[in-house]
Amino acid sequence: MIKGLYEAHLPVSHLENSISFYRNLGLELAYQQDKLAFFWIVKEESWLGLWVSDKVELPYHPSIRHIAFRVEKEDIILAKNWLNEKGIGIRTSFGFDEYHQPLILPNNPHAHAAIYFDDPDGNSIELITPIRLDFPEDFKMMTLEEWLKREE
Repeated sequence: MIKGLYEAHLPVSHLENSISFYRNLGLELAYQQDKLAFFWIVKEESWLGLWVSDKVELPYHPSIRHIAFRVEKEDIILAKNWLNEKGIGIRTSFGFDEYHQPLILPNNPHAHAAIYFDDPDGNSIELITPIRLDFPEDFKMMTLEEWLKREE
């Protein structure tokens, strides 16, 4: 029945700033009105809606104002440099500063690599990829660099 996520929505304060930011991430603008824009995440498969709203003032919580974009394993290794080249700062997450990201999340029994940053309105944006699924070992959060050394 369910095949994936079709859309997600975030509040923004200034639509043109947000449009520039998400274009900078490589997303294609699909539709725009006065206070609304949709970007294709995967064309004709999934999209992100940006709405000009005072809800942008709600404090961040993982259940709101957050979106995670899935990337390939090879890309997560390059993500920090890719974001830096675009002038996008990496946010400290789970006690790991920008120098210690990407990090490995122990979403037991799975392992995911992720890196975190904010859009212009402080919405939480994550790039994430599964590293190992059905991984029986219980482990603690670590940097991707530590994980790769461990896998050698």
